[in-house]
Amino acid sequence: MQGDGGLSLDGKKIYIHAMVWGGARLMAAAFRACGLDAEVTPPSDAATLEIGSRYTGGDECLPARITVGDYVRVLLERASEADRIVFFMPGADGPCRFGQYAIHLQRLLRQHGFQGTGVLSPSCADGYRMPAALHRTGWRAVVASDILLKLLLQHRPYEIRKGSADELYRECVEQVAGAIEGGPLEPGAQMRALRRALVACRDRFRALPVRRDPSTPLIGVVGEIFCRLNSFSNAELIRRIEEYGAEVWLSDVGEWIWYSHAEQLRLLGLTGRGFSREALAARVRAWIQHRDERRLLEPFARDFAGYAEPSMREILAAARPYLPQQGAIGEMVINVGKAACLARRGVDGIVDISPFTCMNGVVSEAIYPLLSRDLGGIPIRSFYFDGTQADLDGDLGVFLELVRSYRARKPVARPWPWGGRRERPQGRLARAYS
Repeated sequence: MQGDGGLSLDGKKIYIHAMVWGGARLMAAAFRACGLDAEVTPPSDAATLEIGSRYTGGDECLPARITVGDYVRVLLERASEADRIVFFMPGADGPCRFGQYAIHLQRLLRQHGFQGTGVLSPSCADGYRMPAALHRTGWRAVVASDILLKLLLQHRPYEIRKGSADELYRECVEQVAGAIEGGPLEPGAQMRALRRALVACRDRFRALPVRRDPSTPLIGVVGEIFCRLNSFSNAELIRRIEEYGAEVWLSDVGEWIWYSHAEQLRLLGLTGRGFSREALAARVRAWIQHRDERRLLEPFARDFAGYAEPSMREILAAARPYLPQQGAIGEMVINVGKAACLARRGVDGIVDISPFTCMNGVVSEAIYPLLSRDLGGIPIRSFYFDGTQADLDGDLGVFLELVRSYRARKPVARPWPWGGRRERPQGRLARAYS
């Protein structure tokens, strides 16, 4: 099978970085379902940062150091297999340095004698298009991963036995990975197998012993995609927020894919190709992906009531008064728009997680005071990470006090699908109810 740029994947082992373990595991299963040997990188640790710092120049952001560190560690441990190794490193447009990761990694490999090691780098410019079967299976893996992570975060703050939600999450990821990897590639049969696995996981989470507390604050989390999802890079901030007695609504991976689709169509329109064959293909691909997402979300209508992820159209409309899509590119637009959407859905506070010196994070932070004022004073706090030891307790304590104060006077109650307030779903889950 050919990857982007004509890179042959036959006989290769593809390593997928564990940005978020469940998502990487399911993406590896998607590759394997298509006949490709794929594996997830080992968990990041102190050695990751040490190796990453040796192979970077010092100006790179934390996600670059972590991904380089983990990938180079794979090569150092498997040097004899270097010529059959391929690293999965998607690209992106806009001001984020993420767009340079693949280029930097390729140059680094050449400089250190690993010319035979490949880099597979699908681009957001074409909606991360890959061979058809892999593209569709991979998208379904992304949606399934987002669903399982949402289930985990809805249950972990209320678990009776500590660690039970994490344990169940890992079991469910493996269960769904098995359905992807061992199931059929024919789209209809694959969808049925994947839905069966997800429904079984849903029922297991519904049976998990929990003790719900309606007074628990709900914190929306936005920010740079790697840093907010990778627990090593953010010093387990999500878990720390939960330890302070809150539940987290974490922005998912799928929203970046939908933003990439929106940007692709916008740029095609700007270059006079809005009605081209390329634009038609992009619209058809988006229609298929929307349909697949809707089918996978349907069994979770009751579980995610009130937690519907806003559509990209809604996010961009919410961002427009502050950072219009036509004048800003990248996660800063999504973060500002998503923060506004989450506030309108009843969250009690917003946290932005970004790497130190991240342009998207810095621009978003500059907008948040105005956004907070316009949204009734909702607390919004930015946290930056650079891989050094951080004392988060003081900042989290103050932030949660502000959250509880705001919660007592805010106009919209937080969503509570387990017997509390119900609301008509909006956005990407709305179609599941029709």
